[in-house]
Amino acid sequence: MFEKLELTRMAQALAAQSGARMAVIAENVANADTPGYKARDLPAFAEVYEAGGLEMRATRPGHLSAPSQATMPIPDIARGHESPNGNSVSLEAEMVKSVEARQNHDMALAIYRATSDVIRASLGRPR
Repeated sequence: MFEKLELTRMAQALAAQSGARMAVIAENVANADTPGYKARDLPAFAEVYEAGGLEMRATRPGHLSAPSQATMPIPDIARGHESPNGNSVSLEAEMVKSVEARQNHDMALAIYRATSDVIRASLGRPR
């Protein structure tokens, strides 16, 4: 029932994108001292969602008969300054990005909760 609402679909996509972005950020932090490692990041959710980039991907003919999870965009190399060993990870920038991803995830969950509360209220069921 909830997956048919555009608002909940968007909130689910935002939560998934935020989780995927946190994974990329964690990988960047884990490789902060790796020589030659280039920091990566996912594109902003608004850009990807408006461009229709969160579409389903079929892995074989006839695979998509019902709606399923959207695919995440591929992380790109983030712009930034390189250290002398060729590493472009800035721990400060990664901290800022992780806070932003967490805020987006929290917002997606709040939207989903509020939507479910409205639907429950319209059905006459208490929280």
